[in-house]
Amino acid sequence: MKSIFNSTTLSAAGVSADTSLGRAATMRSNILEMTHDAEEAVLRPKDFGAFDHKLRAALAARIANLNGEFKLAEQYIDEAGTFRPIADPKNDGVAYDLSPVLSFMDKVAMNTSNVVADDISRLQEAEVSDADIVRLSELNSFLAYQIRLIVGLRLMRENDS
Repeated sequence: MKSIFNSTTLSAAGVSADTSLGRAATMRSNILEMTHDAEEAVLRPKDFGAFDHKLRAALAARIANLNGEFKLAEQYIDEAGTFRPIADPKNDGVAYDLSPVLSFMDKVAMNTSNVVADDISRLQEAEVSDADIVRLSELNSFLAYQIRLIVGLRLMRENDS
């Protein structure tokens, strides 16, 4: 990452270098660099299992869309390739044979407290490996963090005088 201001997070939050919030972000650049590194790890891991980068990007865009973070979704959708349609939460994934995965991702993203063992069992029945279930959960967890960070930064930007 050449500049923290090129990061997905600061871009989606609308934070620019020439503001007091931008200067504050520069002072905490280590956090933003670690956020970028975590993003790379969940979107472009060396061992990606059954879910390649393009599908992960589509899933990230879908989670962002579910949370009303459309600017963030746009940044991820650009990397989704043929999986672009999955970014639309109305897409059930049938055409990609991903219905159980999308149901799981949607539930984890929007109704986390109601995720139960049966949700994991349904993925296993759909032949999703345990390692891939962990990878999907990591992606969802990162997006939850990133979205909360973006919302917080945006609130700070709006109150920046």
